[in-house]
Amino acid sequence: MSGRRLTPLVACLALGALGLVGLLGVQGRAASGATAGKGVPAAAATDAQTSSYLPFVVVGFPPTGTLAGIVRDANGPVAGATVRVQATTRVTESDGEGRFSLAELVVGQPVTLTAWAPGYYIGGGQAYLPGRDDVELTLTAHATEDDSSYQWLSAFSAAGEAGNCQNCHADAANPTSALPFDEWATDAHAGATQNVRFLTMYNGTDVYGNQSPLTRYVCPPDYGCFPLPPDPGQPYYGPGYKLDFPATAGNCAACHAPVAAIDAPYSTDPNAVAGVEGEGVACDFCHKVWDVRLDSETGLPYPNASGTLSYDFRRPPQGHQFFAGPLDDVAPGEDTYSPLQRQSQFCAPCHYGAFWDTLVYNSYGEWLASPYSDAGSGQTCQDCHMPPRGAAHFALADCGGLERDPATIYSHRMPGASDESLLQNAVDMRATARLEGDRITVRVDITNDRTGHHVPTDSPLRQLILLVQATDEGGQPLAQLSGPTVPAWAGVGATAQGYYAGLAGKGFAKVLQELWTNVSPTGAYWNRTRVLSDTRLAAFASDISSYAFAAPTEGTASVEIALVYRRAFIGLVDQKGWDVPDIVMEEIQMIVDR
Repeated sequence: MSGRRLTPLVACLALGALGLVGLLGVQGRAASGATAGKGVPAAAATDAQTSSYLPFVVVGFPPTGTLAGIVRDANGPVAGATVRVQATTRVTESDGEGRFSLAELVVGQPVTLTAWAPGYYIGGGQAYLPGRDDVELTLTAHATEDDSSYQWLSAFSAAGEAGNCQNCHADAANPTSALPFDEWATDAHAGATQNVRFLTMYNGTDVYGNQSPLTRYVCPPDYGCFPLPPDPGQPYYGPGYKLDFPATAGNCAACHAPVAAIDAPYSTDPNAVAGVEGEGVACDFCHKVWDVRLDSETGLPYPNASGTLSYDFRRPPQGHQFFAGPLDDVAPGEDTYSPLQRQSQFCAPCHYGAFWDTLVYNSYGEWLASPYSDAGSGQTCQDCHMPPRGAAHFALADCGGLERDPATIYSHRMPGASDESLLQNAVDMRATARLEGDRITVRVDITNDRTGHHVPTDSPLRQLILLVQATDEGGQPLAQLSGPTVPAWAGVGATAQGYYAGLAGKGFAKVLQELWTNVSPTGAYWNRTRVLSDTRLAAFASDISSYAFAAPTEGTASVEIALVYRRAFIGLVDQKGWDVPDIVMEEIQMIVDR
């Protein structure tokens, strides 16, 4: 075209051709030469100088290619395998003959491919240049049975094994590390075997090791034996499983020490666990879970099947390893994908439990009965308790950790009943206060609008206490004229020390009563109990309460409202000596003028 002036039509056609050539990668030729103007490739500039009808620059795109091949196992092609460009959303599926194809890959830029199919370890992990059609991805079947001779792998690098989780999934140099081991190590699951509340309840002791007397029984010939309440003349440090059943271990370890209890759920004493068995709900345990046995009619675990009693595992045979996780491209290695890791059913065995036909723990059942369990619009347990925190790696780069979309990396902090931030974003509280003649009327609305189960949930020791107080300008309390008051289980005594019984407000709790001794509220649910009352807030449920206080004769009045979360009934806290400060979930203060 040099030396000739183009007509407008020809110029447009030429520009269109140049754009097409640019798409095919001609810009690579010009990029190596000099440029003219603001980054215009020299070849393009030459054409522009010969024609006044090319007023703008065409930007090229890198050339693309395809990678194709076949997925095989030891017996031949594998159909329906997921083939992925590792750590990306570029994915396809092998056809009925095991063939796959991934298009629009940048030529000259190698990509790493992985493959996975049910029943296999994740395969691949090698890099290929686009343009090939002979890629072979080989899958290896994993064991389909659970090998009880497997030696559990410690999470801690101090154990001295190459596979210890801390070796690759921790960053000792970063105190705010979001790697899985660092988060899990601060979580309640990691401390399940050392939890002081659990151990003192199991043993019937206080935090100083003082033990209550063994339970007394009477045995009339017509009815057999039944327990008596604690002797008021003897020192008492609260209830304990071992006080009621000193000759047995119970099944507490099935949730609190699952590695120890997996093959001995009814004979594992939590006091005796050590080493990897004492690491609580540990990494190796969770990533060996393969299935959860649920009742097909109710969708719930079967009765008397807490923890390990409801799980199926895939402990590998000697010479092999097995880790199940929520990603289908973790390769190379002996890892496999498990959709269960992202499903609420994974949590069900330890967050649902009936004792003597009384439903005690029911977080999973409450979620299942709520709109949160809707497959299309709901949220799983993991969505709230393992949300992504922005981490771009789940392993150190030196250990092969790849940069990933942070939305695909689940946090292992697993915040729960002790997490102040989680609790303060669990419910919504609104209130109004107004002067009506000689009284101040207050209305409080509480809605469980951000929690996929009851509030509070799980342990029947937990409760919410709503406190409503009105004072005059001098800070003196105004007399309550009407409205509910906080129940006796909130403690009778000095308000400043946390004894709130009788104050204006309400209590939200699941209160159990022992059948034989009538002790209530009780946390000794290993005995026969009944639900005396349940005032907790279900998902999306609301509570409205109204109060009236005598108005001051002059000046303003202050109305203060607080919703307090308490880990255990204050009477039990006193007996055990637990250090469990209240957490204020919501607060409102209003001034009322005359």
